[in-house]
Amino acid sequence: MKSVIQSVIALMVIAALLYVGVWRWVFCRFYVGPGQMAVVTAKMGRNLPSGQILAEPGQKGVQRDVLGEGRHFLNPVLFEHTIRGCVSIPPGKVGVVTSKVGERLPQGEFLANHGQQGVWRSVLGPGRYRLNPLGYDVEIVDALSVPIGYAGVVTSLSGERAGESEFASGDQKGVRRDILQPGLYYVNPKEHRVDVLEIGLNQVSLLGREGGRVVTKNVQVGQSEAVVELQRNVFEEQRRKRSDYISKSQSLSDLWSGSQPQTQQDRSAAKSDGKQPSAPIAMTTGDLGLSEYVEFPSRDGFQIRLDMTVEVELLPSKVAGIFRAYGDLPALVDKIILPQILSVSRNKGSEYRARDFIVGEGRETFQNDLKDTLAIALKDKDVVVHNALIRHVEVPTQILEPIQQASVAVEQDLTNKERQNTAKKQAELNTELALIEQRRQQVDQETSKLQGEIRADMQRQVAELRAEATRVVAEIAKETAAIQADTVVTLAQACATAKQRVEGERAKGLQLQTTAFGKSEWFSLWTFARELNPDVQIRILHAGEGTLWTDLEKATLGDLGGARALGPSGGR
Repeated sequence: MKSVIQSVIALMVIAALLYVGVWRWVFCRFYVGPGQMAVVTAKMGRNLPSGQILAEPGQKGVQRDVLGEGRHFLNPVLFEHTIRGCVSIPPGKVGVVTSKVGERLPQGEFLANHGQQGVWRSVLGPGRYRLNPLGYDVEIVDALSVPIGYAGVVTSLSGERAGESEFASGDQKGVRRDILQPGLYYVNPKEHRVDVLEIGLNQVSLLGREGGRVVTKNVQVGQSEAVVELQRNVFEEQRRKRSDYISKSQSLSDLWSGSQPQTQQDRSAAKSDGKQPSAPIAMTTGDLGLSEYVEFPSRDGFQIRLDMTVEVELLPSKVAGIFRAYGDLPALVDKIILPQILSVSRNKGSEYRARDFIVGEGRETFQNDLKDTLAIALKDKDVVVHNALIRHVEVPTQILEPIQQASVAVEQDLTNKERQNTAKKQAELNTELALIEQRRQQVDQETSKLQGEIRADMQRQVAELRAEATRVVAEIAKETAAIQADTVVTLAQACATAKQRVEGERAKGLQLQTTAFGKSEWFSLWTFARELNPDVQIRILHAGEGTLWTDLEKATLGDLGGARALGPSGGR
């Protein structure tokens, strides 16, 4: 009985496990793909308090946390889920997040930190983010690309307003001192406004004949297409801001124009007819139309009209202060640069006669004077002037023609004088060329003469050297023969003397030997015995009495030698 109960319990456990496994794997399992997220809604739990949008664990409603990529298991009786795409921020973009959940912001604040309702201060850079779409809205905007040759002036939009003539600090509203150098920045447009201004050299041209312009920088080539596109957007936004600014200013609307140039009478007529000049040219081309003349009376009472170009530089360290004080480039030109150009040109131009603007030296003097005065006037405004170029001068015809004719006559006279000087110089040149040719021939003759003299002297020296060498060789041969003769005589004398001395000494030795033996016969016998061959043998043959010589024919040479060895007595 006990074993039956245990078996039943085991079967029930196995059935429960199988049931739970099949339920969980078949009905509770779901998958979240790449780049997706699952928004979970709880069907049971505590009700949400008033004003709460997203539910925490244990509360009924859309859950705050979402599920990421991968396999998940949720009881379909208690939960339901919705697959949504993640927030994707592409390169060159930023995401501005507006939170619907969290603590409410204090009165007057509109930028929030994480955990607060409102626009987040921090932005989302390029990438993927899992933010619950019911609690967060993400606005994708362009990142800021500051082109080369420009600087970004930052204006803070939150905080307490800074002083009238002060830069904004970290928590204040207003223009900041620090600028953005060329590069890519992820800026929250709700927190900071960035105005891109030209730095470095810019040209302000007042060209009454052709229509003036302010020449600035262009889009830099050779960069990636994404960066170029961002820069185009920056320039387009800059153009829109400047167009709005210019349209609100009547004086700027008259001056900044891309249309044909207008005189003072043309602009007066346009105002009376109610016509508005055309809009500025797009800043992506680097030009803004500026129609204006410089008009003033000369010292002798003639009306002078000038076209000119002024090169100005905005220093990066000063551009934030210029923007805070005057605004964007159109405002700077309208409020500072253009009035100074017109004022200084008229004041300085009235000190010169009409003739000075036609003759080159007077024109150059006026141009340099104008540049120096403009540089001093704009230095206090943090604008650096590098050059002021007079392009065209309009002088009344009644004075222009006589001055031109006089100038032409003067120039013609100078031309004739120069022609005479040229002919004179040509004659002098021909004379000098003839003298040079004559001198060249003389040099050639002198050179040939010197070459002959040097050649003859060299031959003479060679002959002398050869004769001297022959003489020296003969003397050496003579001395050699004398030395050889002396050597032969000396050697002969030495040999004779040596032989004489040797033979004399030998004779003395024989004489002494003879004296020592007493008799010459004994000495001879000694000599004979000394010279005798030591191998000689003596044999005596007996053949009877008185027959010593009877067998002499049978004796050998040794026997004869032995016989010779007998003493003087004939015995042994």
